[in-house]
Amino acid sequence: MSNPVPPQSPDSQAHAQQELPFALVYGQAVTEMPLDLYIPPDALEVFLEAFEGPLDLLLYLIRKQNIDVLDIPVAEITRQYMGYVELMQSVRLELAAEYLVMAAMLAEIKSRMLLPRSAEAEAEEEDPRAELIRRLQEYERYKAAAEGIDGLSRVGRDLSVPRLDAPEARARKLLPDVSLEELLLSMAEVLRRADMFESHQVTREALSTRERMSEVLERLKGGAFVPFVSLFAAEEGRLGVVVTFMAVLELIKESLVELVQNEAYGPIHVRARAE
Repeated sequence: MSNPVPPQSPDSQAHAQQELPFALVYGQAVTEMPLDLYIPPDALEVFLEAFEGPLDLLLYLIRKQNIDVLDIPVAEITRQYMGYVELMQSVRLELAAEYLVMAAMLAEIKSRMLLPRSAEAEAEEEDPRAELIRRLQEYERYKAAAEGIDGLSRVGRDLSVPRLDAPEARARKLLPDVSLEELLLSMAEVLRRADMFESHQVTREALSTRERMSEVLERLKGGAFVPFVSLFAAEEGRLGVVVTFMAVLELIKESLVELVQNEAYGPIHVRARAE
């Protein structure tokens, strides 16, 4: 069995606590407070960021007590608000001017609500808290929207986009494997498409059938028979033959000339009909 450790006396415990240093100065332990140490009253400053303004403080006081914004007990809220302002002044914190402006506004609303008013004046006069309620509701909406935006992930704060340069790659071109049969089929398709867009030029007729009818009648003047083949000119070519033949047919149709053939396969003669 192990021997029990004897308990230490209160004096020994106090002596051990006094020997513990509370600071190290240039590596030396300091166990006693210096008598010539001076700490100025403004050496310690505490910055509170719990409230971003007087409206934020008012909204905190209202929500903490589950008070309806539309029915604010101005006297109680003013008392709590002034207590907070006096607390900040007592600990010598720098108090923003807007907190004092809000305190004056609360005091004004409180005094207006405490003053006796007639029933007619109460019905006509607007609620002194209306402007404060409107500002609180608007601030609450903007605060909720700001908190929602602040909760979103932001690149550079919550997210970091990695960037990595891609290695230099050289692509090798692969030539298509085309057979001769496929090449011939493609060529035939190209030619077929070219035929679909083929065009021809239409020119005005160089020889007129009406003019040729007049020329034929001029040659048949006098009523004599003229060989049919003499009406055609070889130098005019196929077009001249067709135009002359059509002119003779039109003249026969209009009964201006007549054709005569004495025997089968014999020569044909033409003459103008008598009026």
